[in-house]
Amino acid sequence: MKRALALFLRGAGMGAADAVPGVSGGTIAFVTGIYEELIHTIRRFGPEAFGAWRRHGLAGLIEHLNLAFLLPLVAGILASLVSVAHLVTYLLETQPILLNAFFFGLVAASALVVRREVPGWRWWYLVPLVVGLLLAKVLPGLMPMMAGFGDLILIAGGAIAISAMLLPGVSGSFLLLTMGLYGTVMEGIKSVDVGLILQFGLGCAIGLFFFSRLLSWLFRHCHAATLQLLIGFIIGSLPLLWPWREMVSYRLGPDQQMIPLDYRYLLPSDYARLTGDSAQLLPVLVLMAAGLLLVLAVGERHSLSPEED
Repeated sequence: MKRALALFLRGAGMGAADAVPGVSGGTIAFVTGIYEELIHTIRRFGPEAFGAWRRHGLAGLIEHLNLAFLLPLVAGILASLVSVAHLVTYLLETQPILLNAFFFGLVAASALVVRREVPGWRWWYLVPLVVGLLLAKVLPGLMPMMAGFGDLILIAGGAIAISAMLLPGVSGSFLLLTMGLYGTVMEGIKSVDVGLILQFGLGCAIGLFFFSRLLSWLFRHCHAATLQLLIGFIIGSLPLLWPWREMVSYRLGPDQQMIPLDYRYLLPSDYARLTGDSAQLLPVLVLMAAGLLLVLAVGERHSLSPEED
């Protein structure tokens, strides 16, 4: 019961993070010590599950799918998406600087937590690190091309977004934003649009099926290199959370919403001068530090291996 509650709360944190463009629920899974177990558990959903059910019945299927771990986690994610996510999206609209400041500290600290799990240092670790940095930079720019999928855009968007959400540092919400789907999907979830949710959910299922297998294979065969790749993703995502930035390029989505294509990153004094708004320097620094300390404190208690509590 204690572990189920802990998993529910971690799931709630993942759901809230996934609602923010620029933050990944995978980051929360990493710093709370459940990331690899989550990836390996998702991978178990496939044809082999039928074999476990035929050989050992319902009890064998439950054990094979690790449902004691997955169900409270998913319940927390879903509960957060229909409750906490409303608060997060409200803060994103009304206090974007302060919200981004907190998540900037959180994500920056998560790179340190993941780095502690990499054994030693090898010169070739630079290769996956740079690849992760480049992918974090390039992926958002490719997403507007997804408009060519036409009626399948929700399915394709779901597959891409859920795959990104599994990666710490890569925000599925931000990729949805660059595809012009973020507002559509969030409103569909809030209003319980069954048709939209089914299409998006199908895409998520497809993405989970294939991408979880790739990540599971990478962790089993290239553990240290995969961690370095993820560190690159995390560091590469930090500019998306910089509190003081100005959108300099955008396009209009299907609902005439502005889809950001490029930002200019500013110092606090330049931001205040150019926008006429307060840079809120002191509360921003406090919230950055709070996010940083929170992750480091959590990281001290959890490793990346499955927990036993």
